[in-house]
This record gives sequence, C-alpha cells and structure tokens, in this order.
Amino acid sequence: MSDANATSNNPQRRRGLGLIAAAVVLGGIGWGGWHWFEGRHSQSTDNAYVAGNLVQITAQVNGTVVAIGADDTDFVRAGQILVRLDPADARVAVEQAQAQLAQTLREVRTLFASHAPLKAQVALREAELPRAQTEVKRAQDDVDRRAPLVASGAVGREEYQHALAQLASAKDALAAARSAVLAAAEQLRASQTQTEGTTVDRHPQVLRANARLREAFLALQRCELVAPIQGHIARRGVQLGQRVQAGAPLMTLVALDALWVDANFKEGQIDGMRIGQSAELQADVYGKKVFFRGTVVGLGAGTGSAFALLPAQNATGNWIKVVQRVPVRIAIDPRDLAEHPLRIGLSMEVKVDTLERSGKALADTPRNGLSETEVFEAQQRASSAEAQGSINASLGRKPAASAPVGVAAPRAATKP
Repeated sequence: MSDANATSNNPQRRRGLGLIAAAVVLGGIGWGGWHWFEGRHSQSTDNAYVAGNLVQITAQVNGTVVAIGADDTDFVRAGQILVRLDPADARVAVEQAQAQLAQTLREVRTLFASHAPLKAQVALREAELPRAQTEVKRAQDDVDRRAPLVASGAVGREEYQHALAQLASAKDALAAARSAVLAAAEQLRASQTQTEGTTVDRHPQVLRANARLREAFLALQRCELVAPIQGHIARRGVQLGQRVQAGAPLMTLVALDALWVDANFKEGQIDGMRIGQSAELQADVYGKKVFFRGTVVGLGAGTGSAFALLPAQNATGNWIKVVQRVPVRIAIDPRDLAEHPLRIGLSMEVKVDTLERSGKALADTPRNGLSETEVFEAQQRASSAEAQGSINASLGRKPAASAPVGVAAPRAATKP
C-alpha cells in the first residue's frame, strides 16, 4: 500500500498534518504581521558598549607629591583636592613677586610725584627770563648812549668796548635763560609722558609686576590638583614622594552619571536611522529584567575601520568584502542610569525604533555647552584678588569688601 493511500486511510495522521500546516501558516502570518508593523521599523545590535568621559588629572606645574586625597573607586565632588604638591618653591616665588610689585609701585609713585618739582623748575626758569631780558635792554641802552660820544672823545673807546662786552654777555645770559626754560619744559613733558592717561595702579610697569604676581600665585594654587567635575577615581598611578612634571597624568576621573552607549550597526542598518529616534537598551550586567530608555544623538562620521590604528588596505592583495559598521551614539535616560548604574565598557544590546524619520541623518548645528567647569576660574579670581590686595597694601588703601577668596562651588555639566 502506498503512503498516500495510508494517509488517506488514517484520519488521525491527516488531522495532525493539517494542524501542523495551519500552525505554520498562522506562524508565517504572525511573523509577517509583526515584521510589517514593527520588525521592519527597528534595527538591533549586540555590538554596543557603554562609553563616557575619561578625565585625565594632570599636573599643571612641576613638584613633589606630598599628599593624595583620593584613591581608586572613590567618589569625589567638583573642587575636591585630589593631589597636593610641595608648595615651598611656589611660595618663595610669590613672595619675590610681591616684593617686586611693591618696589615697582614705589618707583611709579616717584614718577607721579616728580611732576611738581619739575613744574616748579619750569616756573623758576620762566621767572629768570624777564630779568635776563631787562639786563639786555639796559646793556643796549648803555651802548646806544655811548656810541655817539666816542667820536667826540667824551667817552673813551675802552669804556665803549666794555659796554659792548656787557651787552654781549647779557644777550648770552638771555639765550641761556631761554634754553633753560625749554629744557625744563621738555623735561616736564618727558616725565608727564610716562604717566599720561593712566594712574599709579594702572601704569604699565605696575601691570607687568601685577601679572608676574598673578602668575606666581596661580602656580602656588596649582600645587593643589582639584577635581574639575564630580565622578569616580580610576587608574591612580601617582605615589607619595613622586616627582611629577607638568602634563604628567596622575589619575583618571570618570563621570558615571553622564554615560552613553556607542552602538556599532552594520552599514545596511543605518539607512533609516535619524537623530532623535528612541532606543531600547539592555545591559548584560542586569540581563533582560532591566531596560534602559535611550535617544539617538548622533551617527559617526565614518566606519570603525576607517579610524582604526591600522586601517585595512583593500587596494592590495586579494580582497574579501567585509561588512562595515558605523558607530551610533545613544544617550541614556538619566533616571534609568541613576536607578541602575553602569560602568564604562559594559556590553549592551540596543534596538532603535526607526519608524519616525523626521529627524536628520547627520547633525548640522554645533552643540554648545557640552561640558564646563568653574574650578579653574575660581583660581583666576583668587590670583586677581591677591594681586589687588598687594596693590592696596602698597598704596595704603583699605581693602574692598568682598566674598572670601577660595574655590567656589563649581558648576559642571557633561553631555553625551
């Protein structure tokens, strides 16, 4: 008997095959419906990892480490002291700069004070000028009176020559008086040129000495390395007694409250991706019981292989096509991140909803205020206040009422 006849004569087997066929059809219809309404509007990948800002704490001045304020895994706040260098040399430099500023202020005050004596000298020279003119006029009159009497013998030639000599001497004295007036006036103008249009504390020499004091005070403040943002310490490599150079990395600061995900999608998956699309993320550390909400904030400007340390040279030798991947940056909802903390480098599974495509595939406007800190501005303000205080002390002024100089509560913001 054939299989067809056996099947037709076996109702149970025929019913089972029918059920299987119906299940296959229903499964195909269900999958087709899911793909039509949802599946074709989403892209997923498991080639995704948590990323964040790794802030290198580096020395700004040379020095010897005398204190360490934080270790690996420690949480620190913005403005907290992380490393302290030996400040002895910096303090000596500040004292030298303060002394130089005080000396410069005295020299500049002397310049301003010299105007009065020079003005008095000009007035004195000008007062001597009329007397010299009077002497010339008197001598000229003597010569004029004696000149007609010389021919008649009423006045001797020797007396006449003496009168002429007195006239020449008076004219020389007048010329000398006029030159003295001009010299005193030029000396006054030269002195005024050095102070014209400025004050004692705004004089260029004072400003130069002021800048040197600010520089020295900044170097003193930079002996204390502070955290620019809040976060957790990682990779501390500095040790007590170590001599560090400016620019040497000492430790790394990670802001775990401002993480994002770099998802590497295949090049055939990014056609429908747009900035602003929503995403659903799962972390291997929490499994499928925790979902993170995310938003696409940008697509990479090139594939990962294009920026590799050793990029592939496809123009040489045999060539095999390899599907390239494009990094897509996805911001994580801060509330989800606060409830379930992540670490940099953790594996993620990402699914992006590509149904809404009104956004742009590439960013065309810069993002301002990506991240900022005020701890270094506080140091600048402190150095300016120190220099101004030295000027006020040298000039005998009362210090202006102001808030205490120190590291203000810094404001830091970081975006993915």
